[in-house]
Amino acid sequence: MGNLGLYLASVLIWGSTWIAITYQLGTVPPAVSVAYRFALAAAILLLWCVLRSLPLAFRWRDHVAIAVQGALLFGANYVLVYLSERHIPSGLTAVIFCTLVFWNMLGARVFFGTPLTARRITGATLGITGVGLLFAPELTIFSRGEDSVLGLVYGLASALSASLGNLVASRNQRGGLPVVQQNAFGMLYGATLVALWSLLTGQTFLFDWSPAYVGSLAYLSLFGSVFAFGAYLTLLGRIGPERAGYTTVAIPLVAILISTLFENFQWHVLTFVGVALCVVGNVLVLGKPRPSVN
Repeated sequence: MGNLGLYLASVLIWGSTWIAITYQLGTVPPAVSVAYRFALAAAILLLWCVLRSLPLAFRWRDHVAIAVQGALLFGANYVLVYLSERHIPSGLTAVIFCTLVFWNMLGARVFFGTPLTARRITGATLGITGVGLLFAPELTIFSRGEDSVLGLVYGLASALSASLGNLVASRNQRGGLPVVQQNAFGMLYGATLVALWSLLTGQTFLFDWSPAYVGSLAYLSLFGSVFAFGAYLTLLGRIGPERAGYTTVAIPLVAILISTLFENFQWHVLTFVGVALCVVGNVLVLGKPRPSVN
């Protein structure tokens, strides 16, 4: 698959997972659902590796590197998002998470020597501003206070965790670790971490056998985890974390379109402006690089 196909696959699938996640909320604690999701995804990938005779033997140092990626990208990242949304509106959490594109740029500069460009910085700024406008009505209900500050901290920590996971994944690929096996073991380690955190915090491992829960879990595991992360991390290895991370800005656009079709989301002037800014930022970040800012 070409880079455009990988990018579209990541954005379209993850944009649709927003509505799928709503069917996960209810009987089963959110973190437990995350553990189920990545455990099932890991099982699917490991089975695929066996069927395709893909090598599964790696050095212990490689497993440590994969475990770090799994803990950051498939574990802490998701737990921190849920913690953030307990204290602040989900729209604000989404806007904070979009700062991942900046963290990826800075991280790529520090760890890989990737130059920062005015074009990409401008594109990222426009994109995040656009996402903020998309969620403007929800952001108006934000209230100041200690509880809200805690939500902001969790949201920022989630973005940093995901960004570090991106950088570790990029480093692992540069070291020759294949994406499929890397994701298989990484999701297994991530699911284990979330499961342990759930046990330590006293959450009950329930299961909802309703068609809505089982169907959404299957979709999130196969499409939202196996396919989307496979496409995204392959793209990350090709174009670098500083550009691939812009998917976090494009994903809310798909979520808004799906919400319009299925949840009767009403567009307003700021929605159109926000979409326009996201599209322009998308072009700037993913377009041909310009001279770097030293």
